[in-house]
Amino acid sequence: MKRSLRPRTAGLAALVCCATALAGCGAPGSPDDGAAAGARSFTVAAAGDILIHPELTEQARKDAQETGEGTEGLDFGLLMAGVKPVISKADLAICHMEPVLGEPGGPFQSYPDFLVPPQIATAVEDAGYDTCSTASNHTLDHGPAGVKRTLDVLDAAGLKHTGSARNRKEGETPLIMDVKGVKVAQLSFAGGFNGREVPEDTPWLVNQTSFKRVAAAERAARDAGADVVILSIHWGREHQQAPNGFQLRMARRIAEKTGIDLVIGHHAHVVQPMEKVDGTWIAYGLGNQLARHEVPSGLSEEGVIGWFEFTERGGAWDVRARYVPTFVDIPPDPEDADITTAADAVEPVGDHRLVDVAAALREDRDLTGEQRSRYRLAFERTEGTLLNRGGVQDGLEPLRGLPD
Repeated sequence: MKRSLRPRTAGLAALVCCATALAGCGAPGSPDDGAAAGARSFTVAAAGDILIHPELTEQARKDAQETGEGTEGLDFGLLMAGVKPVISKADLAICHMEPVLGEPGGPFQSYPDFLVPPQIATAVEDAGYDTCSTASNHTLDHGPAGVKRTLDVLDAAGLKHTGSARNRKEGETPLIMDVKGVKVAQLSFAGGFNGREVPEDTPWLVNQTSFKRVAAAERAARDAGADVVILSIHWGREHQQAPNGFQLRMARRIAEKTGIDLVIGHHAHVVQPMEKVDGTWIAYGLGNQLARHEVPSGLSEEGVIGWFEFTERGGAWDVRARYVPTFVDIPPDPEDADITTAADAVEPVGDHRLVDVAAALREDRDLTGEQRSRYRLAFERTEGTLLNRGGVQDGLEPLRGLPD
């Protein structure tokens, strides 16, 4: 049964106090920096793309044999477990569900027309997510039937969703969630659908990006009572860490011409910067939350969870931004598994696993030297990318830093 969007910040102070000196020790969302006593506040965790490739499905099959859990022989719980301590503490946790969800027993498909195990939705909910954006370039991979099945699966898992719809009423009804007494709306838009056109007679099937449409959706959410509006947007160039011209122009127009409170971006499959534009935080690209591309690039295994603390001040919302770098461990290809470069070579990674890199390094869970080095690289490279548009000057910092 789906839990309500209840406060979940209790106990996170211990996480924050382990952070670097920049990160401070106040509990997220607490009015410890000048906010009036009793001011409304809440936290949001938002992460990158979930895109299930065949290797991840095989990992879920292997894990199900070990755990004896899952459905139809697939258990994605262990794959997602590494981020649960962070995601489950947020008052509102937002995922991006990139592919079309299929039937539990398959058949499944990978690139270019994704059709993936619906069992991933249960694991996403169990990790602590509350809602998913569903507008992506793959939304129409299997037509209206694929849209319907995906949303039916998310409903069954207890996940809210926005960005695609099964009927006009659903498409025209803003998603507004009660988060600690604050009405928070989530919007979701995508720029294109791999050459497929949105049918003229069903324009509500998926939200296609234009400034006019985004602005109208925000106004509709406000008219429906939203106090805060968060935009999930599928944009940019794949595998490019720098935001392109369209992203930069669109971000500035959104920040200057709408009241949207936060923009979280997807699609590039690599981490892109965060910056504050005219008072609004823009996360251009959160990279991959969980994916395993056919040719891993090193960058495509890296992702970030954006952690945003909203506090009401004088009738407006102040947003503090932090970040949690993540990494997907990938075992070597079978044909390379026996290749070593030294007599004392370490045992290779055996399983695909999504990792909170700072937490893993701090806990040092029997990590090999290679893993420790790789996790540090992932953290430092992600941090460098996030900060390279001046975000540090606006207080962008890690939720928890690297251990000494």
